[in-house]
Amino acid sequence: MSAENDLIKLYSGRILALAADMPRAARLDHPTATAKKRAPLCGSTVTVDVTVQDGVITDYGQDVKACALGQAAAAVVGANVVGLTVAQVQDGRDALNAMLKSDGPVPAAPFDGLEVLQPAKDYKNRHASIMLAFDATLDALQANQATA
Repeated sequence: MSAENDLIKLYSGRILALAADMPRAARLDHPTATAKKRAPLCGSTVTVDVTVQDGVITDYGQDVKACALGQAAAAVVGANVVGLTVAQVQDGRDALNAMLKSDGPVPAAPFDGLEVLQPAKDYKNRHASIMLAFDATLDALQANQATA
């Protein structure tokens, strides 16, 4: 099987469906913090706005300009991040990173939908784009903590 066929299989219907139905795809009018991350290899970007109250994300908005894999990851993050703490978001990010880089298990709920990205572990050049939503979210949460 050629590498091109493998790549076509990577972009499964589930990944494309997630990418097409991006939750929380509007920027927030009055976020408590914002962060933008860029994947240098491919140029994908994710900008995240968060509203945080008492250490919990109460609102979330994102502007995602990424490949379908990055969009799928952002869709799962955006659908599940409200109501979580920094530690819970960090745990999800660490689990996704381990799944991609060291064949770790699928992230636990609420990020178990990231299971769809397991085939991407063999495409290291796509990992940075897949991680953008988590990385931007954590940067925004850290910026919020710095100003709190």
